Amino acid sequence: MKLNTFMSIAAVVSFIFGVGFIVAPSASLTLYGESTDIVGQFLGRYLGASLVGLAFVVWLTRNAAASPIRRGLLVGLFVTNVLGFVVAIYDMFSGTGNALSWLNIVIYLLLALGFGYFAFMKTD
Repeated sequence: MKLNTFMSIAAVVSFIFGVGFIVAPSASLTLYGESTDIVGQFLGRYLGASLVGLAFVVWLTRNAAASPIRRGLLVGLFVTNVLGFVVAIYDMFSGTGNALSWLNIVIYLLLALGFGYFAFMKTD
């Protein structure tokens, strides 16, 4: 897979989840068997805003030429997704969610592997 294709997929996934958390944080969490109060709703919206922002950064840089800046972006996205994977694993095994929580684990894992590959293994 090419980097720009991978980044396009990552941007779309981030955008979809981000918009869901901005527009309907309670409904988004209900899908995972979770409920929240008003503070959780605002935290969900903050998460959504960050995901939409990341979606735009990834989308707008998907065709960037090889450079130290692009590598820095890829490393940062790798770290973001590794940390998301760790949090998703913790969430799954803390017993707070339902089986849909595995979706987050898979998404974070695949994105971490992809960004890791393009940041550390793939040469231009």
